[in-house]
Amino acid sequence: MNHDSFVRTATATMEGDGAEVRRLFPIPRFMNFDPFVLWDHFDIGAGAGFPEHPHRGLQHADNLGNTSTVGPLGVQRFTAGRGIVHSEMPAATGHTRGIQLWVNLPQRLKGIEPEYQQVDAQDFPEETLPHGRLRTLMGPGSPLHLHTPIRYYDLHLDSGGDHTLPMQAGEHSLAYVVSGTARINGEPLEAGMAWFSQAATPLEVHAESALRLMLVFGTPHGEPIHQHGPYVD
Repeated sequence: MNHDSFVRTATATMEGDGAEVRRLFPIPRFMNFDPFVLWDHFDIGAGAGFPEHPHRGLQHADNLGNTSTVGPLGVQRFTAGRGIVHSEMPAATGHTRGIQLWVNLPQRLKGIEPEYQQVDAQDFPEETLPHGRLRTLMGPGSPLHLHTPIRYYDLHLDSGGDHTLPMQAGEHSLAYVVSGTARINGEPLEAGMAWFSQAATPLEVHAESALRLMLVFGTPHGEPIHQHGPYVD
C-alpha cells in the first residue's frame, strides 16, 4: 500500500436513543476526510433512533414541515445550511439499517437556507455489470443534488467479480464494505472496513465473496473544518 492510501476499521459506538453505529469518522485522531465529515453505518431497532436534534452546516421529520418514510435502498438528503432541527426514527418493528454520510459545504454556502430531498430506490440509475450491478446515488444521471459535487455509488458484485472505477485528479475516495469480503487495489477488506485514497489512481475492486460496497468520491474544499457535535462550521 502506498502512502496515498490507507485502511481503517469502523468503531462500534452508541448514538441517539439506543442506536448502534459503526463509525469511520469523526473519532479521536481521525476527525474527517475533506470534504466528508461523518460516516456512520447504523442499525436501529424498534424503539431506538435519533430523537429531535439540531443540525447546522428512516422516518424523517423536521422543522421545515417535511415528514417522510425512506424505504429499502432509498436515500434522503438534507442540507442543514443556516440551521435545521429533525428526528430520524425506525420502523415500528424489526431493524432499520443504513449509511449516514455528512458532506461539508464550502464556507461561502454555510448560511444558505436548509433543504430536504428524498429519492426512492427505483429512481436511481442502475448499470448491469458482467458480475453484478452498480447504482449511482450521486453523480451522472442521479436525481439527487448537493451543493458539494460528489460521486456516490452502491456496488454489488458476485463472488469472484471485478469492477474498476476511475479517480479524477484532486479527488479523495472512500470505499466501505457493507457486507462480504473484497480486495481493493490488492488490499484485503471485510465488512466494517474502508479503503481511503488520495491518489488519482483507479480503484480496482475484486469480490472475494458476494460483496456490497459503498464508494464515494469528492474534491476537498481545502478549508478548515470546525466540527462539534451536530454542528459543522
